[in-house]
Amino acid sequence: MQQLVMPSEQQQQLQYACNFQVNEALQSLLFCDTSLSDDVRVRDLLDRMTLEEKITQLVNDAPAVPRLGIPSYSWWQEGLHGVAHVSFAADPALPHATSFPLPILTAASFNKTLWNQIGQACAVSTEARAFYNAGIGGLTYWSPVINIVRDPRWGRVQETSGEDPTLTSSYAIYFVKGMQEGGSIAAASSSAITTNASALSRPRRLKVSACCKHFTAYDLDNWEGADRFHFDAQVTQQDLQDTYNPPFQSCVQEGQSSSLMCSYNRVNGVPTCADYSFLTETVRNNWGLNGYIVSDCDAVQVMHDDTGYAPTTEDAVADALNAGLDLNCGQYLAAFTQSAINKGKVNESRVDEALYQVLLVRMRLGMFDGNPVNQQFGSLGPKDVCTDAHQELALEAARQSIVLLKNDGNILPLSQNKKIAVIGPNANASHVMLGDYEGIPCRYITPLDGLMNFGVGDYQKVHYAPGCADTACEGGDLIPDAVAVASNADAVVLVVGLTQEQETESLDRTSLLLPGFQQDLISAVATYANGCPVVLVIMSAGPVDISVAKEDSRIQSIMWVGYPGEAGGQAIANIIFGYHNPGGRLPVSWYPEEYTKIKMTDMHMRPDRSSGYPGRTYRFYTGKTVYDFGYGLSYSTFTHVFTSAPAALIAPTLQEQHCYRQWRASSNTGLKCSEKDRGICQSSNFALTIIVQNVGSMDGKHSLLLFSETPTAGIKGAPLRQLLAFETLYLGAGEQRELTFNIDPCTQLSTVKEDGTYMLDTGTHILTVGSAKHSIAIISADSITA
Repeated sequence: MQQLVMPSEQQQQLQYACNFQVNEALQSLLFCDTSLSDDVRVRDLLDRMTLEEKITQLVNDAPAVPRLGIPSYSWWQEGLHGVAHVSFAADPALPHATSFPLPILTAASFNKTLWNQIGQACAVSTEARAFYNAGIGGLTYWSPVINIVRDPRWGRVQETSGEDPTLTSSYAIYFVKGMQEGGSIAAASSSAITTNASALSRPRRLKVSACCKHFTAYDLDNWEGADRFHFDAQVTQQDLQDTYNPPFQSCVQEGQSSSLMCSYNRVNGVPTCADYSFLTETVRNNWGLNGYIVSDCDAVQVMHDDTGYAPTTEDAVADALNAGLDLNCGQYLAAFTQSAINKGKVNESRVDEALYQVLLVRMRLGMFDGNPVNQQFGSLGPKDVCTDAHQELALEAARQSIVLLKNDGNILPLSQNKKIAVIGPNANASHVMLGDYEGIPCRYITPLDGLMNFGVGDYQKVHYAPGCADTACEGGDLIPDAVAVASNADAVVLVVGLTQEQETESLDRTSLLLPGFQQDLISAVATYANGCPVVLVIMSAGPVDISVAKEDSRIQSIMWVGYPGEAGGQAIANIIFGYHNPGGRLPVSWYPEEYTKIKMTDMHMRPDRSSGYPGRTYRFYTGKTVYDFGYGLSYSTFTHVFTSAPAALIAPTLQEQHCYRQWRASSNTGLKCSEKDRGICQSSNFALTIIVQNVGSMDGKHSLLLFSETPTAGIKGAPLRQLLAFETLYLGAGEQRELTFNIDPCTQLSTVKEDGTYMLDTGTHILTVGSAKHSIAIISADSITA
């Protein structure tokens, strides 16, 4: 092994790997040769490292290897809805970053293009590269969160894209592609990182590395004594394959995410970060992950220190590494891997395999290609952060996503000549609008600011009273002042809801009602508003039981605005005063308070009539809701008509269906298939054409959600209905357009059997878009033969 000696004064100058100005000897090493393939370069680097050096690189804060010219590196950055977890103002020119709405709100837009644009613009792409080029932060962003919202009380609802696997899968694909700028599938172009022609065969560089988390069946943080570290999620194969895993498979295979994070919890007795069937057989072998698997922070330590699943520290390390973990967020692998090797619990070859995946991602990011400013994305800097275009996108994301839930008598939009009372604990919210995993935003436009500056436009006409000191609203002493303000107004905007004090990581809710005296505030204001319009604005991530307000005729309008990001106040005002036509749809069902009788620890998605268990999410839930998944109003009316669709299809055999799914997903399940097997399913694909028309008087965005209702006599536990596909259109007033959905019945119309395998159920499937319906009979080939 060649020993490179680096002068001590130069060790502190390491800013990037393969810095020839610091050490000319690096030029002779293969891993610094940009003309070679990444595989050759990584293997050369591995061969030069000692076992001690290798082990130090398996944790999130990896130290420098000065003799090889490798600087220290911190893997942990967050980009959930904007650059976060970096040292803002470390460079005076970079004190902030664009802050977009939380994912649960942007998911409500049902706009794939928007998700892709957000990923490109801010979260872990253009602005992230700008920070990196300035020496602030890394390029490995542990986002997005793609867990399914099984229970509305979960504190991390805000980080997710909702309760539906199809919606969440699409979000993962488009957001990740935006972050990574298409991943590694495209060949390097003439504008590649290096001018060496032989490098053109190397895959293009990742702009940043995305990480889909938290795998899998993770959706409980801290509820009535059950916490995420100790929780053992008991999950059926049917639920695992049907609900919990599809977004992760889509993220890996279609989104081409370069990383996946395993979660804290156990699934059926085994910690996910120690489950070989999950990490190696499923994620690595079947789904073909091209990247590294990282633990949630200190999840390896939890396996020994907190739960005792692993008897010793060495067992915890061995369990994780042998299962397929590559990187430990924490220090356990650095501290105990050598001892685990010495005791024969893990082989050095497994360390090499893990480090290969870790270093390969750094290589794909260009971290061994020399000075970042001389590379493909090297021109990005402070001028590319908080740009007008990025801030306009943050505003547009909020506008497209806000959901109008009630608008009796078309009370909205309001006219500008009214005297407005702005009331509520979130009425002047600033930092609250950012939600969690937030950075420092370019600016704040609170709801109060928005209504003043982008609505009424006259400070004299806007009067503010908080009504509550905060969202906990523990007393009613501020309500009289709010009533006085409301009684002298022409219209009232009430901004209530939640904050991180009620819902956040490590904190699940126990109630779906508004906290404290908030409902009293709403009722009092509605009583003394003298019949003028009352607009109720709910700022929250998780659903809130607002049944009383929904049924109260004195409250004519209700809006849900999630946590809308830095420009939230302007977006709210734009919709209230009619500058923008609302088009958001709920990504999560809203339930009444009685839902809280269900134990949050029950992971079953399907209902159980014998016990009275109602099931989870709109796909299986049999109880009452306040508002349904996909619900949302507009200032316009849209009509839908099916114009082209088959009336009947012949179901391929199970062998043909399974082979087709294996081929389609590029999975390696070991099933022996022929071209004929997959071809039968492929030939059953069909086009579904719909004419949609805006019959209202206002232009607007409209999301078409295509659902299917499966035959009631079909597979045990089939969904009541499920989202097949969705598209978003912008239609002018009176405009009519034709939209075609290409349907793959062997995947989209299939349901999951109890053993976890898919089957296209025979019988009549009813497809719906809005109020339009179309029936397709799926006929068994055996019945035709008979």
